[in-house]
Amino acid sequence: MKSAPLSLDALQAAVQQLPESALTTSRHAALEHFREHGLPTIRDEDWKYSDLAPVVDISNRWLADAATSSPSAAAAAAITTICNSIEADWLVIFGGQVDAKCFDGFDQTGVSVSRLSDAAENISFDAPLSDLNLALLQDGLRIHVPKDMQPTTPIGILVVDEAIASPGMSQSRIEVELDAGSTATIIEYHASVGSADQYTNSVTNLRLGANARADYVRIQDRGLVHIHTSRLAVHCERDSVFNHSGFDLGGSFVRNDIVVDLAQAGTCATFDGLYLIGDKQHIDNHTRVDHRVGPAESHQEYRGILAGKSRGIWNGKAIVHPGADGTDAEQANHNLLLSDNAEIDAKPELEIYADDVKCSHGTTVGQLDETALFYLRTRGLSKREAQQVLTTAFAQSIVSKAHSDAVRDFLEQKVAQRLGEMMQGAVS
Repeated sequence: MKSAPLSLDALQAAVQQLPESALTTSRHAALEHFREHGLPTIRDEDWKYSDLAPVVDISNRWLADAATSSPSAAAAAAITTICNSIEADWLVIFGGQVDAKCFDGFDQTGVSVSRLSDAAENISFDAPLSDLNLALLQDGLRIHVPKDMQPTTPIGILVVDEAIASPGMSQSRIEVELDAGSTATIIEYHASVGSADQYTNSVTNLRLGANARADYVRIQDRGLVHIHTSRLAVHCERDSVFNHSGFDLGGSFVRNDIVVDLAQAGTCATFDGLYLIGDKQHIDNHTRVDHRVGPAESHQEYRGILAGKSRGIWNGKAIVHPGADGTDAEQANHNLLLSDNAEIDAKPELEIYADDVKCSHGTTVGQLDETALFYLRTRGLSKREAQQVLTTAFAQSIVSKAHSDAVRDFLEQKVAQRLGEMMQGAVS
C-alpha cells in the first residue's frame, strides 16, 4: 500500500503535543502503524472510487496550525436542537472531546459510561483510517450494558464538529459492549456547523454477547461542505441480533465502512441504509459480513437517491467461510437517479466456501416512473409534487425499518426536507 502524501512530521508533532493519558501508548503504536501502511489510495480495490486527496489536504492544513475551540452559539444551538428532537439519554462529543457534563444527566441505571482517556484497554487500529483515528484521538466513549439489562430509553451519542474560520479536523471513537442477554437501542448522530473545511474520522466498535440485541441507528447530517469517514465494526456471539439503519443526508465527501463478524451460530444481522446525494456530493458505502459458522443470517438493503452532478458507491460483500453451513445471506441495492449527471457504482459480492447455504444478491438503477408521475398529475398534483411523492415513497422503505420509534418520525421529516432541497432544479 502506497502512502498518500500526508505530512508525517507534522502528524508526529501533533501526537506528541496531546496530553498524557491512558491513550498515550496506544497513540504512539497507531502512529507507527500509520507510518508503515499510510492511507489507502485509489489503487486499492476497496478505494478505487474514493480518492482521499481532499482528506489529505485538510489534514495537512490542520496539522500545520492545529487549534481547539469551544462550541459557538450556533454549535450549542445545534446540539440543543438535536437532543430535544429525539428522545434519548444523550452523550456529546464536540470537536473530538467528550463533554463530561453529559455524564451528570445520563440516566440509565446500571449502564456504565466512561472515557477512553481514563482506561484505554483493548483499543484496535487494524483497518484503514483507524490508525490515524487512534494516533490523533483526544478522547472517546466507552459504554457497557451489563448482563440481562434492557434500558428503556435509547442511548444517544451526538458527535458535533465546527469549522468557522480555519480548517478543522477531529477524531471520534466509541466502544460499546452489550453483555449476554442485554438489549439496547443506540442512536449515533453526526452533525457539523460552519462553512470552513472540516474533516471528521469516526470509529465505532460494538460487541454483542450471547443472546444480546442491539438496535442501532446512525444518522450522518453534516454540512454539505464537510468530509466524513466512518467505520463500524460489529462482533456477534451466539444467538445475538444486530439491527442497523444508516442514513446519509449531508457531507461533501463521505465514506462509511461496516464490518460485521458473525462469529458463532444462531446470529442474525440486518443492516439497511439510505443515502440522499445532491449536487457535488460523493457518498461511498462499503459493507462486509463474515459468516464464520452456521446457521446464521444476514440481510442488507441499501437505497440511494441521487440528484445533480453527484456520485454514489455501494459495495456489499458477504463471505461464507468453510463450515458455515446453514448460512442465509441476502443483499439488495436499489438506486433512483434524478439527473443525467448522477452516477452510481454498485457492486454486490458473494464469496461462498460452504455447500448448504442460501445466498442472493441484486442491484437496480432507474429513474422516476413516467406512468406513476402521469397518474399523480391527473389527480391534481404538480409535477414537482408528484416527483416528491414518488421519491419519498422510495426512501420510506428504509426509514420504516429504523428500529426506534423515537427516531422514525424525526427521520421522516429530515428525509422529506433533504429531498426537497435536492430536487430544487434537479428534475425538470
